[in-house]
Amino acid sequence: MGSCLYGSVHLDRCRPSDVDALTAFLRDADLTVSGLDAPSVRLWVEWDALGAIVGSTGYEISDDGRHALIRSVAVSPARRARGRGLSLARFALARASEEGASMAWLFSRRSGAFWQRLGFEVADRGELAAALADTHQVRLFQQTGQLEREVAWSRPLAAPEGLRRR
Repeated sequence: MGSCLYGSVHLDRCRPSDVDALTAFLRDADLTVSGLDAPSVRLWVEWDALGAIVGSTGYEISDDGRHALIRSVAVSPARRARGRGLSLARFALARASEEGASMAWLFSRRSGAFWQRLGFEVADRGELAAALADTHQVRLFQQTGQLEREVAWSRPLAAPEGLRRR
């Protein structure tokens, strides 16, 4: 999927040529920038009319495809408080579910109230690390000791219409 409209948000699949711009955008948002080009990471960006990134969303999928680590959900300061963050997060959750994930996880120390609006609950870091041990972000956080400082969140994902999970 290259380009799509989700609600009022037009998203493009992040291409290798977009990674530098996305890295700068996420760095400004104080989000993890490592591993954006990893094969397990799925990312989308929203561009403004001048060609600047104004929103991003994505996830990392576990090797078994059952778990998704939601990451890189960010909105430029000028576009916040308009529901864009919720739309971007819902997009990532929907895509992860369509890909077959049945559980979504994320790390967030500052935005718990936002994620709770989407049904996330505080989760055990160890459970997250075990479920997503093969993802770039979890490996990085374990190697650097950052995992112990993070707050983990999780929620189940509904199966896409017409699909049943075993």
